[in-house]
Amino acid sequence: MNTVLHRRRFLQWTSLSMAGAFLPGCSNDDPGARYTSLDIARLAQQRLDEGTLSGQGPFGPLRFKGYRGLAELPWFELDSQGELRTADLDLPKSIDMHCHLGMSLLLAPEVDLQQRTERVIHLLDCDGTRPGCELDLDVYINRNFTDQALDELWWGSVAQGLWGSSRSSTQTIPNLLHEMDVCGVERASIMPIAFDLPFGDDLTERWIQAINTAGARERLILGCSVHPKDPARFTRLREYAAEGARIIKFHPTMQRAYPDSDVMMELYAECERLGLIVFFHCGRAGIEPESTHRYALPRHYDAALKTYPKLQFILGHAGARDVAEAIPLAERYDNTWLDTHGQGVTTLHDMLRRTGGERMLFGTDWPFYHLAASLAKILIITENNPQQRYALLRGNAQRLLSITTRAA
Repeated sequence: MNTVLHRRRFLQWTSLSMAGAFLPGCSNDDPGARYTSLDIARLAQQRLDEGTLSGQGPFGPLRFKGYRGLAELPWFELDSQGELRTADLDLPKSIDMHCHLGMSLLLAPEVDLQQRTERVIHLLDCDGTRPGCELDLDVYINRNFTDQALDELWWGSVAQGLWGSSRSSTQTIPNLLHEMDVCGVERASIMPIAFDLPFGDDLTERWIQAINTAGARERLILGCSVHPKDPARFTRLREYAAEGARIIKFHPTMQRAYPDSDVMMELYAECERLGLIVFFHCGRAGIEPESTHRYALPRHYDAALKTYPKLQFILGHAGARDVAEAIPLAERYDNTWLDTHGQGVTTLHDMLRRTGGERMLFGTDWPFYHLAASLAKILIITENNPQQRYALLRGNAQRLLSITTRAA
């Protein structure tokens, strides 16, 4: 009977999810919809502008053949096995504030997170061919991938919930630690996402257990997630904090919850009481279902940032393709930090100029991309300023987390 019920709930969830994925986004100007034709036009214009302006900034064209192609930069090299690694031993050891592990959900077999494999297959794998894909560091990172690669990402996500994914099976703790080692990353924050699935939705518990089993808590900072519709969300929050979680990940797009909704505002109060840092996915990446675009617009975060000035908030991807609306939030609120992952070099340079860089955080969104794809951008924009380089790669995160780490 339980098996029949689980299958029925799974089919219901799948039907609703697939319907949501293909429904068009709301394009009217009804304030109740909270998503307007102007929002849609702004995203379309951003996509046009980034292509036109690529290479026109202060650093010129920055195009490479795959992640391995970054060996053309002075801070990287290819070893005897052709693996990309940092070459400059004087770089500060970095703290990556935005990582995940291989996901398995619903019916998929659980990923063996203790397994070491020959190489990581990133979800957007720019080294999957030789030569690798065209990698332009001056555009939002998703622009580098073909429709075929994005389709493969979509089907891979389906596989993570049904029959398992060969890519996910490589996105393990030993593989992450190895990539961290060759890229000079000392610590990384591991952030699961709670999806509100009928079963198999326990990434936080599984990832914390896996990190403990690997004895990796010295290097992997525990994160957690709860879904705003979960009746046990407050209990779970307290349990995760007691286990040692430092950061909670909220994903308004995937969780389909406005960040300024009443239920979310109640969760922030508990996060503040527990001393958790709130990490948001913020903005539209442009590859998610259009029907979910409305949830993550930067203006929807304003109330949370204003209402809880003592709670520290990180805007993931610095607003993604809505970065122009996210940067002013960090300028306005002292409790708001910008995760640098995904943004192009010229945008990061402007962000650094406007904010002073005191609340910019190095992030990579591993295993979507190679760690070096994000690291290279920070090294480029801080080439002549070692103090800013140290702050962005390490110092800001260390200050936010109040942690003492090994000497850089």
